[in-house]
Amino acid sequence: MDRNQLVALITEEVIKQLSDNCGTKKIPVAISNRHVHLSQEDMNKLFGSNYQFKIFKNLSQPGQYAYQEKISLIGPKGILENVRILGPARKETQVEISVADGIRLGVNAPIRDSGELAQSASLTLVGPVGSTTLPKGTIIAARHIHMHPKDATRFGVKNKERINVKVPGARGLVYNEMLVRVSDNYKLEMHIDIDEANAALLKNNDFVEIV
Repeated sequence: MDRNQLVALITEEVIKQLSDNCGTKKIPVAISNRHVHLSQEDMNKLFGSNYQFKIFKNLSQPGQYAYQEKISLIGPKGILENVRILGPARKETQVEISVADGIRLGVNAPIRDSGELAQSASLTLVGPVGSTTLPKGTIIAARHIHMHPKDATRFGVKNKERINVKVPGARGLVYNEMLVRVSDNYKLEMHIDIDEANAALLKNNDFVEIV
């Protein structure tokens, strides 16, 4: 095989992969570990009113990032330390844990879409200079897909629609009731927690497909 033939073969394969990932209904996976979104009020309680948070890294969704700072979560039966804080600050503090985390902490956190915090679980948050007990705000985040409007058009779905997503492989399965979230500010990505990912042997940047 000469150089021109090799280049042609590589080009053909690259085009095929781009077509597979962008022209079909395949979606990249992002796995969420436990984390906290703090309100400015709770940031002040835990770290002090003049504290300047430091960005650890930018997240895949535009405008979202992880701070270097971490806190502890205390429940009736246990504690989770070194829990990452994500930014920017929100109007209301939201703690996202897995089912396994809830068992360890001793709380019965409901499965909810982000922001739906009414009658959710209580936890105590401990930072370097203070603590606060949340009467509500702890949830198991419902699995969902972020989509740009162009992705939603390509896939034939709309905002807040619930769809089924197929996972291939030795422990393949179908995720039912996957919430679609559409915004100009979103990048195409499916978000699941670590329990759901482990059940299907999924890793970050694997691909799943809309059924």
